[in-house]
Amino acid sequence: MNKLIKLMDARVARTTRSLAKRVSRRGFLSRLGGVLVGVGAFPLLPVVREAAAANDIPELGDPQSCDYWRYCAFGGNLCSCCGGSHTKCPPGTEASPVAWVGTCRNPADGKQYLISYNDCCGKTSCGRCNCHRSEGDTPIYAPSKSNNILWCFGTQSHSYHCTVALIYGESSQVG
Repeated sequence: MNKLIKLMDARVARTTRSLAKRVSRRGFLSRLGGVLVGVGAFPLLPVVREAAAANDIPELGDPQSCDYWRYCAFGGNLCSCCGGSHTKCPPGTEASPVAWVGTCRNPADGKQYLISYNDCCGKTSCGRCNCHRSEGDTPIYAPSKSNNILWCFGTQSHSYHCTVALIYGESSQVG
């Protein structure tokens, strides 16, 4: 066992010396930073693919109305009434990287879709088109599915402005 540790130690030392001869510290830190950012962005890739697929989903209804199908678990001000759209934050705000989710039935095709509700943060509350629907809402003990929490975490400002409703993908939930 002791011999194995010495062998591993010698190999690591040799590899480290070899690497140090070829790569500067700044270059190494730059590459390491790039890898860490890439790894951090990796979980977002399926969301991007699903968002592109969402363009093929038939839409029915008015995105400036609380009765719009995507808003079945919505709580807050509609960004479509506040200078943005139902999928884009208004200028001067940023979407929170955390969100709550709901499963809504699209009347145009009868399918269930998983909807991500992202708060747009950075300005004071828009105050227009305030909606609160809680079809299938869960109690607060399941915060990832609750529309009763301010979701402006991970943004420059914690000031809530409005909320968007993004289709994450088709739900496997029956109903």
